[in-house]
Amino acid sequence: MTQPSAPTDLDRQVLDFLQRAFDVVRSGDAAELGQMLDQGLPVNIRNQKGDTLLMLATYHGHLDATRLLLSRGADASVANDMGQTPLQAAAFKGEVPMVRLLLDHGADVESRGPTGRTALMFAAMFERLDIMELLVERGADLRARDEAGTTPLDAARTMNAQEAVRWLEQRLAADPA
Repeated sequence: MTQPSAPTDLDRQVLDFLQRAFDVVRSGDAAELGQMLDQGLPVNIRNQKGDTLLMLATYHGHLDATRLLLSRGADASVANDMGQTPLQAAAFKGEVPMVRLLLDHGADVESRGPTGRTALMFAAMFERLDIMELLVERGADLRARDEAGTTPLDAARTMNAQEAVRWLEQRLAADPA
């Protein structure tokens, strides 16, 4: 039986480079990130949790890094291992400019993780009314249901997000199915 070979200096250099890339994107340093992409960093690379560079830039609210990644072909629809997409992360965090940027670059307003939750559901749960408005303007389904049958209105009620409940009730009353 052969023993696995010990890591080489090249292996360590590659791993260090990749670790640095994830640190750079978390910090939002778009200039350094651009240099790393120029050096061959794959734009859709994932970490051990399945997070892409775009997911981390989005989650940490770094518009310039997100814009750079999108301009270099990052896929806004790639979900992490928990099934979360960058759009859902931006809705959760309450980042209106980030939500707009992702939608402008083709993020699916109805993208869903394994539980079936949409960005509108996350926005409703955390009373992100401005994001709810933007998502609905861009085609989000007020009546979407997750795997458990929960709608955005149900999600808002569960979280006692009263302003979101009122907003959704008004929208649903104005738009009968």
